[in-house]
This record gives sequence, C-alpha cells and structure tokens, in this order.
Amino acid sequence: MSDGEIREIRINPVVPGESVLVATARSMRPKKAEEHAPRDSRKHVETCPFCSGNEDRTPPAIAVYPDSGAWNIRIVENLYPVLGDEKSHSNISFGLQQIIDGYGRHEVIIDHNEHGRAIHEMSASHLAMLFTAFRDRVSALFESDRRLKYVLIFKNFGPAAGASIAHTHSQVIAMPVVPENVQSEVENSWHFFRTHHQCIFCTLIDEALTFEATIYDRESGQVRRKISVGQYVVEKGKRFIAVKPFASRYEWEVHILPLAHHADFLSVEREDIEDLARVMKRTMARLEAVLGGAQYNFFLHSVPHDNHLEQHQASYHWHLEICPRTSIPTGFELGSGLFVNTLSPEAAAERLRCAEIPED
Repeated sequence: MSDGEIREIRINPVVPGESVLVATARSMRPKKAEEHAPRDSRKHVETCPFCSGNEDRTPPAIAVYPDSGAWNIRIVENLYPVLGDEKSHSNISFGLQQIIDGYGRHEVIIDHNEHGRAIHEMSASHLAMLFTAFRDRVSALFESDRRLKYVLIFKNFGPAAGASIAHTHSQVIAMPVVPENVQSEVENSWHFFRTHHQCIFCTLIDEALTFEATIYDRESGQVRRKISVGQYVVEKGKRFIAVKPFASRYEWEVHILPLAHHADFLSVEREDIEDLARVMKRTMARLEAVLGGAQYNFFLHSVPHDNHLEQHQASYHWHLEICPRTSIPTGFELGSGLFVNTLSPEAAAERLRCAEIPED
C-alpha cells in the first residue's frame, strides 16, 4: 500500500454493526459510475402532472403552501402507494412466516411550482416553507391514526436514486412499523446513553467541533493519523451543522443535525427551520459545485412515535442524511452488507468546505 492510500474498516459509532471499508486505491480501478441525472431546467413542462396549471392530472391537494393565492408547494396522494389506508386486516402468522397489514399513507410533496428548480437553487425562504410542510405533514399523519409508528420524509433525485418523475418532489410514507435502520439507531443510542448519560449524536457533534489528536506509530514514531478540529464539518449555522460521517457509506454522504439536542423533528420552531433551510441550501450548493448534477437521496430520521417515545427523548437526535449516488453497489457490497467507500471522508469534507458557492 503506497503512502497516502487508505485501506481500513471503519465502524459506525451510532450503529456499530454497520461497517464501512474505506479503500482509496479502489478509486483507480476501471468502474461504472452512476451517470449524472439528466437535468431538465425548464420552468414549465406541458405534459408534467406536477407543473402548475396541470393540477387536474393529480389527486386533489391535501395541502398547499402558501394557503392562499398561487401555490409554491403542493401535497397530494401518491397514485402508486407502497402503503394505503384501506380497511385493515388482522396480522397473519403461519409457521415462521408473519404478515403485518400494509396499512399506512403515501403522499407526494411537490417541492416547487417550477419543474426543474434544484434544491440548491431554491431560496432559503422557500426551503423553510418546504421544511414547514414536512413538519406539518408528519404531525398530521401521526394525529390521524394511533397505529402509525413512523413517518419517513425522503427525496429521490435521478433515475438511479429511484425518481420516476423529473419535476422536483419529495415523498412522505407513514407506516405501522419502525424501519429496521431507524430502530437500530434508536436502540444503539439508548445503550450509549445508559452507559455515558449523554446523547451519542451530541457527543459526535462536540468531537467534530473540539477534538484534535495526533496518533503515532509505536515502533517507528511516525505520525499515523492527525485529526483536526472541524475536519469533518462541511457547513455550520447558528442552530444546525452539516458533517461528513467518519464511517461514510457513500463517497459524498453528508448529515445535517441540530446543534442543540432534539429527538423529534416535530419540535422544530420557526427559527430552527430558517437556519436549517440556510444550512441545507449551502450544503446542497457545495455538493453541486463539487459533483455537478449527481443523483442522490436524502431522508429524515426522527424518533419513532411508538410506545417508547418518551424513553428515547434524551438519547436520540433527529437528523437529515444526504446520500449522493456516485457509484453502483458491487456484489461484494450486496453480499457482505459492507459498504465500500473509495474516497476518504476527510478528503471529501475538505473538498466540500473549499468549494466556492454563491453567498447568501
């Protein structure tokens, strides 16, 4: 292994069972990368059901923002839902096989009335309105049915990320079960809290803002690793921070977290949302400056509204995960469950921090 190359397995501190193999030499091999998503920057497309003027091509609006005049954000039912609100049936078990009724809701949030407006091109005030819409829908869905345990907000951009319509949109799915990956975060956060009496996410934020160290080789005395204050910080606002995870699954993965401890996304207030919108806009602008049109997913993880909601208020920390899709998973990754990252998170964070983006 040549100088500067990294080949190491990193353990996710939040979910220790999830590991990432950082192998920078693999970036030199011939490979098939995910194509950049075809960018349709048109403001209006006559055939697009999500464009303004074509409202009759979608189900009736559940909510619009603002609530009077021309809409900027529109929420409708998904015509092809993965879960529905039909009459529920009792669960079924036969042998080791178990079926849980697929009850829930699946909605589309049309992010902007302009067809090709990208997240980094939206104003901070519009993004604040979008995050307000996210919060309102999560709250309304939980209040609509006590059987719902989790509501996931997510966005797919580009075909490889699962987007089937080019018009900018996000989705919300309410479900009667807690997704396994969220449950793992919640349980491991609780175990950490019971031992250390503090939130693991808060601890990671503190480390990102204050921790520095030089690690030496015991035999040669040479420097093995230097960790600098702010090395993983991509963007920081008054109330939110964007960080590059130490064990990043994807080359350009970035997480946005509130600086103050909050377990539930529903706890965000107007001032929080305004700063979140600014940090989100600048983070997406940095990704755009470095990657230029990469396909991506983002999703919001918040504390589940199950029977243990109160228990996890002190141990869990809601956050937004942004995952650009710049490579195609290999058989090794799919077979082992071990993500392979060919770019060191430290190098990725530095490039994102140094990217030139428009000032607010």
